[in-house]
Amino acid sequence: MTQTQPASPAPQTDKDPWPALIALCIGFFMILLDTTIVTVATPAIIEDLDASVNAVVWVTSAYLLAYAVPVLITGRLGDRFGPRNLYLTGLAVFTAASLWCGLTTTVEGLIIARVFQGFGASMMTPQTMAIITRIFPMDRRGQAMALWGATAGVATLVGPVLGGVLTDAFGWEWIFFINVPVGIAAFVLALRLVPKLPTNQHRFDWLGVVLSGVGMFLLVFGIQEAHQYDWSTITGEITVWRMIIAGLVVIAAFVWWQAKNSQEPLMPLRLFRDRNFSVANLGIAAVSFGFTAMGFPLMLWAQGVRHYSPTESGMLLIPMAVVSIVAAPVVGKLTDKVHPRILTGTGFTILTAAMAVSALILAADTPLWQILVAMGFVGLGSSFLWAVLTATATRNLPLELAGAGAGVYNALRQVGAVLGSAGIALFIDSRLAAQGLEQAGGGEGAVQKMPPQIADRFSEAMGQSLLLVPAVLVVGFLAVMLFERPKHFGAATSACSAVPVPAAPAE
Repeated sequence: MTQTQPASPAPQTDKDPWPALIALCIGFFMILLDTTIVTVATPAIIEDLDASVNAVVWVTSAYLLAYAVPVLITGRLGDRFGPRNLYLTGLAVFTAASLWCGLTTTVEGLIIARVFQGFGASMMTPQTMAIITRIFPMDRRGQAMALWGATAGVATLVGPVLGGVLTDAFGWEWIFFINVPVGIAAFVLALRLVPKLPTNQHRFDWLGVVLSGVGMFLLVFGIQEAHQYDWSTITGEITVWRMIIAGLVVIAAFVWWQAKNSQEPLMPLRLFRDRNFSVANLGIAAVSFGFTAMGFPLMLWAQGVRHYSPTESGMLLIPMAVVSIVAAPVVGKLTDKVHPRILTGTGFTILTAAMAVSALILAADTPLWQILVAMGFVGLGSSFLWAVLTATATRNLPLELAGAGAGVYNALRQVGAVLGSAGIALFIDSRLAAQGLEQAGGGEGAVQKMPPQIADRFSEAMGQSLLLVPAVLVVGFLAVMLFERPKHFGAATSACSAVPVPAAPAE
């Protein structure tokens, strides 16, 4: 049995912690890159594997779902068996699954491989934050968290760009093959540079894991497959509506069990007594929904209507990435000085407007500069959201709840992404059908370079689908208007280090 030792205050090693952080960020960058890198390769995968748009959207949904559900408990597994060990195990699983993804010859095989990728990613993410918390002293932890946050933002934004370059130059398989050498290098670096840390015992809420997993699967599958089955029977007596309702019932049972569980619930409900924590979770779920959903219609339009290559399609998002990277440090300096309601309200306003404009101007003959300007404003809006929502989420929480709070925050961020992937698949299918282009949603005809007579209708369908994103972002805007002034506002650091810390032993 593993010897249980009390955790001591960070740092727990005399070594410089920065090399360990760099090693962790390489793996973290890779797993977040894979949440968005597939979108630009969607048309190539559809054509090569003779798959439908909906089936290929499952390539992303399966990854996000397998990433989101276990992340609530993998942080505690890191406490029990060591965060370094869980990180290395997850990295090995992720890297092996990436090779599997590239070698598969069917969309079904690709979806299964992506599930294993998601499991690997779910083991890695909480460990990065737990290790940072325990190897950096409080006065340098903010800088470390800033680098971690910048890694997350850059990975999410550059995924489609890199995906386009790799798909164009080598084929869609290489968006997965590229992970193999990077994963091996990250594994060696982490093995050498990340220190071993003491472990703690935990009671694991396995019933909570099962209920949350089953509920999310039923809900996501029902939403994403709804139009495919015309909102009716899937098989036997199982209907789309029954599956969605069953998912909601199981999720309600999960919430009930979390309230009843007096040991160590997977999601301590007392976290939500803090208004800022609850608001930040709703806000980040809306943002994650939007950024996951927007790529699919935009990339299908760019390659199907405008006949852009994957590289050219990915380059449409360069203004978004550049503006976000430039603006994020400026906004970061304001996080401890300006009320989060002002910063996030500004971000949601800009982002919602930019997404709405992008949807409304999408047409076969839309001038390129209009799309690029809109994407620049998307990047500007996002720069006011990622870091501020993360910093505000656990700022008010007591130290003993920081780990649990961060686990819930990261899980709900991924849940937003899962629902974004499922929701946009439903809207694309329904809008194509409304335009009389239902056959464009499946098989090789999905994104073949289309003649002018149907390009206008396809563009309108993609624009209408994209309107789902600003509609959801409005919910995020309304939520952040409820932010309160954080406790200890203006302090350089707080007990919770201004950034959520997944499941680390109490210090």
